[in-house]
This record gives sequence, structure tokens and C-alpha cells, in this order.
Amino acid sequence: MAVREPLEVVFQPPRALRFRPPLSSLLPVADAVALGIVYVLVGFHPVAIVFAVLTFLILNSDSSRIFRINPRLGDDAAWLMGRVAVSLLLLMSVVAVAKLPLDIRAHLSNLTVIAPLSAIAVIIGRAAAYALGRAAKARGVASERTLIVGEGELAIGLAKTLLDHQEFGLRPVGFLGRVQDGSAILPFLGECTELDHVVHEHSVSRVLVAFGDTNDKDLATVLRASERTPAEIHVVPRFFELSGIPQGAAVDDVCGIPLFHLRRPALRSAARLEKRGFDLVGSTLLLLLTAPLLAIAALAVRVSSPGPILFRQKRVGLNGRIFEIVKFRTMRVNDDSDTAWFSGEDDRVTGVGRILRMTSIDELPQLLNVLRGEMSLVGPRPERPHYTDQFAATVSRYDDRHRVLGGITGWAQIHGRSRGLDAVPERARLDNYYIENWSVWRDLVIIVRTIAVLLRGDDG
Repeated sequence: MAVREPLEVVFQPPRALRFRPPLSSLLPVADAVALGIVYVLVGFHPVAIVFAVLTFLILNSDSSRIFRINPRLGDDAAWLMGRVAVSLLLLMSVVAVAKLPLDIRAHLSNLTVIAPLSAIAVIIGRAAAYALGRAAKARGVASERTLIVGEGELAIGLAKTLLDHQEFGLRPVGFLGRVQDGSAILPFLGECTELDHVVHEHSVSRVLVAFGDTNDKDLATVLRASERTPAEIHVVPRFFELSGIPQGAAVDDVCGIPLFHLRRPALRSAARLEKRGFDLVGSTLLLLLTAPLLAIAALAVRVSSPGPILFRQKRVGLNGRIFEIVKFRTMRVNDDSDTAWFSGEDDRVTGVGRILRMTSIDELPQLLNVLRGEMSLVGPRPERPHYTDQFAATVSRYDDRHRVLGGITGWAQIHGRSRGLDAVPERARLDNYYIENWSVWRDLVIIVRTIAVLLRGDDG
């Protein structure tokens, strides 16, 4: 069923996000100083330096926390103590598992003193860092140019709050939306569709979405089209007045107005390098481990029917680029593979091909696509250009799947939505959810669940 035409916006060329807020190094420095003081207090004990390094890495592994607008010690104290406790548990686990000499085990007993001291020192260090950050913002030393998307009462109230409370460090420069009757306290800098242009023209560091006359679906299109703009985007949740908003690193509040941070993890420079490294290591190991299976499958395909061992087909990848996917051939040679939708009862599938499809062994050559950087181990399944054009015209947000590399398996596949024309809308939603909530841990979970699906013999 056709859907309403989405708002016309221009998707920008791919570029990784590199913006870091002012004073973003303040927290790591505070943690390092606090843990260093503990190291000195316990007499330069070697266990203390190991514990300090591990705790520092755990405390600063969540990069999303540097984008918070209003960090408070009361909200973070439990989180900080929990991270110190994780360091302690990790070291104690090593002691329990590893066969360490008795003299080293004796030194590790000092952790009962080092860990509590570290927790106290880190909390004091963070309190000082938060206070210093607020003072710097209040004096305009670390303010960030801020754009407010919206033109209603909420947007105007948010702008007034930021102008009155400089300690948040957000300096509003204008609104984005339809020009109003003069009630606005800041200039209107453009329409919502001009978000990316306005951000660059006015050197905006933060974008606060406070709704307005723009349709929610159109606004989502605009935000996704501007995902790679070098500004952090925060959204005021709908109906926040009616119930509590879940707390966490992604949620701030500005004098009672909650702001939800759009993390965009898959688009950040470090995340892209992390995912690419994961793909290279994973695909190389899988190719080595499955080499005998690949050889047997290749031989079986060769003797099953005339034609090449490998099947090559054009697919749509990152940002709509066309590439050639590689699979084991499972059907007799035909001329309509680019336009025909597969049916499980297709009599052109060979006996060997049926086994390869049932076990997904036919997909293993795509590890070569991963090595070449055309695909990822995990991501939205790339589709043929013939169907991509059709789905983009009839399925809401289908093209948004192409913001990242396509994958051998994905979030939709482990939810049983890998095949069938009726599953395309749900598959698009699942793929976009994966992109917006990406993490290496989620990729690992998807791979493990994919293996479980294959072992159960489920056919999505």
C-alpha cells in the first residue's frame, strides 16, 4: 500500500561525526587526577596502578556522557560507584581464575583499601569537574551556539530558559521553522528542511527539537537527512508533562524540560573504525575456520548442475551505491534473478542448492564482500536495485536503511523477517532501529542469535 510522499530533503554525502563539546576533556582529567592521588596515598603500590588504569578505562568508555548538558553528581554517584565496583570484580575474577604466585595474591589483598579510596576520590573529582564546568559556562567561557527547531510555546519557553540560565552553556542563536507573527524572541533562520545548511552557516554546535507545525514523519526525515551534521541533536519528548522520563546518560533536563540526546552511534568516527575492525577480524577468522566447508560446498555446486560456482548479483549498499554480492550458486542458470522474487517452491533450485539455502552456507562467500568493505558482518540486508526502487516509493523510511553498510545478517533476520514481500515494512523498521541503537555488543548478540536460529533450522 502506498504511503504519503515524504518531505523533500537532500541527504548529505557521508561524513563521520567529529564534534566534541567544550571542556570534554575535563572529566577524564578529573578521573586521572583522582586515581593518581589514590596511587600516591597507598604508597605507589603496583596493584593500585593496575586498578587505576582499569577503572579509568571503564569510567570513560561511554563516550555519550561527554555530550550531557547538565551533569549532576546526585544522578551520577551510583553509576560512578558501580563502575569502580566493576573494576574490583574484574581483578578479583582474575585472581580467582589465574594461578598467580602467592606474593602477588598477597598484594591483591590491598584492593579492599584501594577500591573504596578510589570510589571516594572519583566522586570528589567529578564533583569538582562538574562545578568547574558550570562556572565556565556561566561566564561564557564554554558556551555552545544552539539552534531551536520549532516555533510554538515550548520552543519559545526553551529559548527564554537558556537565555536566563547561562550555566547550561547553550547560547540560542535562532529558531528553525515557519516564521511567526513577531512573538519570537530570536530570529527565524530558515525552514526545517534547511537544518543542515543553517547548522553550517551559523556554526551551530547543538540542535534542540521542540516540535512545532512540522509533521512528525517529515521532521524525522529532516533529522535523518541531517544525521551527519557536526552538531549534537536533542529532542524534547512528547507528553513529558504527563509522566516521568527514564533517566540516564542520554537524558538531560533544562529547568524541568527533558532533552533526549540522539546518540547516532553508527555514524561516529570512532564507531566506524570500531565496526570496521570488528568486521575485518571477524570475517578473516570465519574464512579461516570455514575454509574446508567452503571447499566442499564449492565442489558440490560444481557437480550439481552446469554453471559457475559463485553467483554474482548487483545489490544496493551504503548511500545507495551499487556493488556486486557474491554467493554460492543454488539455482540453475537463469536470466531473471535480478527481478524475480524467490519462492521456496522454485523448481530451479538444485538439490545441493536447497541444502545450502537451508543451512545458509550459500551466504558464506559474502565474507569476501565484508573484507572488501562493501558489506558488514551485521547490518540491513542489501536488496536488488529493481526492488529497492519499488520499496523506496511505497515503504516509509526504506531508503534510510542505506545509512550504513549492508550485512550478512541483521536485526530483522533474527526476528524472522528476512523474506516475504509482506515483511518489507517491518524489516525497514527493524533495520532503522538497529542503526539508531548500534553497538559492538549488539552486533555480537545478533551473530550469536543468528547461529542459534541456524541450529534450530528456523526459516525467516
